[in-house]
Amino acid sequence: MLATIQKIFTIENILFLLNGAKLSLFIAVCATFFGIILGIIAAVFKTCKSKVLNFIGKWYIDIIRGTPMLLQLSFFYLGVPMLYQMITGNYLGLSSLPVGITAISINSGAYSCELIRSAINSIDKGQWEAGMSIGLSDSQVMKEIILPQSFKRIVPPLTSEFITLIKDSSLVSTIGVVELNKSSSILGARFYNYFFPMIGAGIIYLVLTLVISKLTSRLERKLAESD
Repeated sequence: MLATIQKIFTIENILFLLNGAKLSLFIAVCATFFGIILGIIAAVFKTCKSKVLNFIGKWYIDIIRGTPMLLQLSFFYLGVPMLYQMITGNYLGLSSLPVGITAISINSGAYSCELIRSAINSIDKGQWEAGMSIGLSDSQVMKEIILPQSFKRIVPPLTSEFITLIKDSSLVSTIGVVELNKSSSILGARFYNYFFPMIGAGIIYLVLTLVISKLTSRLERKLAESD
């Protein structure tokens, strides 16, 4: 067994796994960033007085949260090009990495929306009234008063979402992206042994999530001290 471990976990193969981990982290960071933007937009839509925008925000969340992420990945990577070809008659080739980031970002946006909306609703209504009393518009009150106060309250749940996205990034391996999970599968196929590469990938996932959790705890303490 020791000989097998030494054969698999050479410096070259460890770097191969770490490169996969770096790509998984990159996907999670991008998806979290764009997911927060989409989440803020959807949350504003759901809390605004416009029935049209409210309807759009509601159905975006319901559709995304009501379908599996794997199905959404397949839809964007396979379904969209087929739909495009049916409409235009032309072939549309999509790169797997941008498609994966897009699909996961849209999925994350639906979940981030509920976190952000809850944080917005937790702000005392007196803050809205105070902003309106000094002549600020709804959008200005949201931007200048409500969202900054909401930020402190959404850090813990958004961190949990980020950690979830690191693990969910493994789904993009189904459309050919060589992230951490795919890297371990490639090593497993190369050495006809999937057990040890999977263990190695699991350890890397665990280290990433533990480090991020630790950093987030420190950030939460600093935000609490600033209150």
